[in-house]
Amino acid sequence: MVEVDLVAIKLCDTPPSPHGASINRTTKMKTFNKINAGKGGFSLVELTIVVVILGVLAMMGVPRYQKVVERAKAAEAFTYLAQIEGAQERYNARSGEYAQSIGQLDVSIPNPKHFSIGSFTSYNWQTQWELKVSRSGASSGFGNYTVCWNQDGFQRSRSSIETDLLPVL
Repeated sequence: MVEVDLVAIKLCDTPPSPHGASINRTTKMKTFNKINAGKGGFSLVELTIVVVILGVLAMMGVPRYQKVVERAKAAEAFTYLAQIEGAQERYNARSGEYAQSIGQLDVSIPNPKHFSIGSFTSYNWQTQWELKVSRSGASSGFGNYTVCWNQDGFQRSRSSIETDLLPVL
């Protein structure tokens, strides 16, 4: 029979016999309390250098991350407006003029989550239309901006969106 103690372990060199006779040898457990004796941890200077490096990396990475997130939100407006343009062209082909409200169009597009939608404007509904969407809510330091679209597509001159946020067109 093998007995286990916290301080010592009895090991059997040979399997126990059915009569209970066995040869036992006792060895002490090695403790690891002083395995790193004499070695110190990180110094305050080393820890400060690591913190400074992490701060510099965060300073460079966070603005880039915010720009990518805002560009994805701006792409939502471009996708929405491109779908409106297609629906306007279909409406014009059927009726000979552009729709004056989104409700007249043959699409059911959910409103953009991060933009408020203006209303259609035009000087001549047979030949032109225009729709603006405005960024609503926080925009990661880019401020409020608008995206303007008409029968010819995206209108850079009438939009206030930064060039960095433009999706690939």
